[in-house]
Amino acid sequence: MTTRDEIEDLIARVSLGDRKAFSALYEATSAKLFGVCLRILNNRAEAEETLQEAFVRIWQKSGSYAANGYSPMTWLITLTRNLAIDKLRTRKGRTFDIDEMYDLSDDKPGPEAQAIATSERAQIDACMAELEQEKATAVKSAYLEGYSYQELATRYDVPLNTMRTWLRRSLIKLKECLTR
Repeated sequence: MTTRDEIEDLIARVSLGDRKAFSALYEATSAKLFGVCLRILNNRAEAEETLQEAFVRIWQKSGSYAANGYSPMTWLITLTRNLAIDKLRTRKGRTFDIDEMYDLSDDKPGPEAQAIATSERAQIDACMAELEQEKATAVKSAYLEGYSYQELATRYDVPLNTMRTWLRRSLIKLKECLTR
């Protein structure tokens, strides 16, 4: 295991361009730094790529490392962690400008349309109440529930043409009522 002082010495030598020191620093710290990348990215290939980028950055920035009483591993881990987080952010995809987005409007009716629909519904209910109960139920069954004329004729035990007449006359009454 490499000591804190040895790692500081390796970083100082790397800042002078010492390739052997860089190799030794890699051997001493790469496993720990790879673990940081892997824990953040949760993807081995991306972690390996980020570790490689981290060591390129260590080579470039080693001159800015200052031994100020903190562990040199803290500097190395912070540098690596930041790269991994940046990689994670780019993975999540880009954000979109609101002008580029498709229509985001809500398809539901607005307050005005809801008020009109409520008013129309009340008017329809009032007009349906003017029909005989049996005929109102037949109209609802035919036009809201999808029953055929034959099914309704069988249900109400009337001839098919009688059922057609009921429904036609009921619709005429509803139309008259709604246009008042």
